[in-house]
Amino acid sequence: MRTTTGKTTGIPAQRPPSETGGDPARGRGRRAGAPPRHDAQRRRMARTGWTYTAPSLAVIGAITLFPIVFSLVLSFSEVRIGYGGFVVERLTLDNYLALVRSSDWYYALGFTVFYTVVTVAAEVVLGVLAALVMERLSASRGWMMALMLIPWSMITVVSARLWAYMYDSSYGVITWLLQNVFGANPLILGTPASAIGAMAVADIWKTTPFVAIIVLAGLVMLPRDVYESAEVDGAGPWTMFWRITLPQLRPTIAVAVLFRILQAFGVFDLPFVLTGGGPGIATQSLAVMGYKVLFQDLNIGAGAAIATSTGLLVAGACLLFLKVFRAQVGKEDVA
Repeated sequence: MRTTTGKTTGIPAQRPPSETGGDPARGRGRRAGAPPRHDAQRRRMARTGWTYTAPSLAVIGAITLFPIVFSLVLSFSEVRIGYGGFVVERLTLDNYLALVRSSDWYYALGFTVFYTVVTVAAEVVLGVLAALVMERLSASRGWMMALMLIPWSMITVVSARLWAYMYDSSYGVITWLLQNVFGANPLILGTPASAIGAMAVADIWKTTPFVAIIVLAGLVMLPRDVYESAEVDGAGPWTMFWRITLPQLRPTIAVAVLFRILQAFGVFDLPFVLTGGGPGIATQSLAVMGYKVLFQDLNIGAGAAIATSTGLLVAGACLLFLKVFRAQVGKEDVA
């Protein structure tokens, strides 16, 4: 090969650094100490995502926060209604003081707590049973889910009117069955005990499918090899349910219970349409009481106080449930 001196040797000529760009490391990768390129791309994508989502988040935040803050201000105010609207005259604690002195509020609180505990417990038990049946009958799961979703997809107002017709003392099908099959002649919505029971049945009928679908989603995700190992060890169906299925389903059931606590504690449309809160105030929930005080009695401050206290009670109930659930899970992990 020809060299730069014109002599021919077996050694190739050395190219000057200027011809290679002056950097021997070029072409062999990124310089040491330089920031990774994908980190900059990730930050740029994050900024782009926040740019697109910030307007919608701001709107949702304003829509959510404004009613809460406005209701909180009204609950501490003495409001006078005039021709041009209402006027906040002064800030006061009278609304909350009147609330804690009201026997109707204590009854509504007790009824709401009782109704929440009874309906949520029944819906969890029935929902788990329905999910277990659908998980076993995999061939019929599709049409079973379709049938179960009919009550859940029905608007609560429509569902309440349907049950009101069936409970009617003159032409209701349930009243007819009780009269002709069991020989009873009840006024289902006419006494406090039967009205509360009728309302609970209507709620359980509508909302159990919701719990069943959530539990079924958790069931199909459970690992099969655990059941196969337990079956080899001689465990029966009952043992596998209590030792394997139920412990692994507890997080899923906890999600369903949280949703149902939020819904049941703030129930309004079912008692309002089905019984109107009656007979008397037998089925008057906190939400129904707040509606009557605000829109029928036109006591804006007291109605806002009921709404605010209900929201705080719901939040407290959910936090208490989560605390108990986490404590129970922690004890099992230690054991």
